[in-house]
Amino acid sequence: MVKQRRFVLVKHFSGMPKKDDLKIVEKELPAIKDGEVLLETLYLTVDPYMRPYSFRMKEGDTMIGENMAKVIESKNSDYPVGTNVVSMSGWCTHAISNGQQLRKVPAYPADLPYSLSLGILGMPGMTAYFGVTEILKPKAGETMFVSGAAGAVGAVVGQLGKILGCRVIGSAGSEEKIKYLKEIGYDDAFNYKTTTNLEKTIKDMCPDGIHMYFDNVGGELTSTVMNIMNDFGRIAMCGAISGYNAKTPTQIIQFPIVSKQLKIEGFIVRRWADRWPEGIEKFMKYIAEGKMAYKEHVTEGFDNMFKAFYELFTGANFGKAIVKV
Repeated sequence: MVKQRRFVLVKHFSGMPKKDDLKIVEKELPAIKDGEVLLETLYLTVDPYMRPYSFRMKEGDTMIGENMAKVIESKNSDYPVGTNVVSMSGWCTHAISNGQQLRKVPAYPADLPYSLSLGILGMPGMTAYFGVTEILKPKAGETMFVSGAAGAVGAVVGQLGKILGCRVIGSAGSEEKIKYLKEIGYDDAFNYKTTTNLEKTIKDMCPDGIHMYFDNVGGELTSTVMNIMNDFGRIAMCGAISGYNAKTPTQIIQFPIVSKQLKIEGFIVRRWADRWPEGIEKFMKYIAEGKMAYKEHVTEGFDNMFKAFYELFTGANFGKAIVKV
């Protein structure tokens, strides 16, 4: 028998997540049945979407999220022992699956860690790929602005924009992150925490205006960018982390949407789930060719899941946040 450890929701978050909103519970898993596999988690991810989506959970549910796991016992011929998969089993050390909603991880080159299946070669990377190619549809020479530019999605967005011939500007929350953005190809970037005049800073960096905005942040920054955008600009709305911990969510109808005739589309990347292999193959090629870099923020130990999650909202993490079990 295998003992499973998992984080369960004790009470729904109110404001910033608190450690006692979650707790670890343990139980012995039953023997697997025909068609099932036993998974052992190797890596877990923490992502900002978990905060707002947790309201769909019931108290006592396993905290939501993807993990990268290895099949350690199998009664399913599609997933023999040793198969690496990404699953939606949530924050747990082991899980039993009937094979549904598992995604096989393709063989990686020896120098690439399998944790990338939760980052640039997984959901965050594919969010960048399809958000840029399917919604923003860049044209060479255009200016792209990216908020949350040093995050798991934003860093990939900017690099892809450069590969496609765009001028790319971004914002992030520390000087270390600004330095990194310039190292990976961003034309310019600024620290939104120390900028005293957002509008002037962005205008100075975008003398030809903004044709495309990939929004991971929302809030005041997005309002400012909208007022600077060129007519008929395109916006891919991926996230709004600036408001995820607000106790009273607000909705604002912004005048520039109408006056500048902006095209705005919110999206969830699973819309293109059947095409993920296309994006993964392309990104593996870009990495091999030195055209695309990645950065991971790895936290050691399952017990530190909450710490890694909390750091998403304080800016303490730098790169794709991963927990190594």
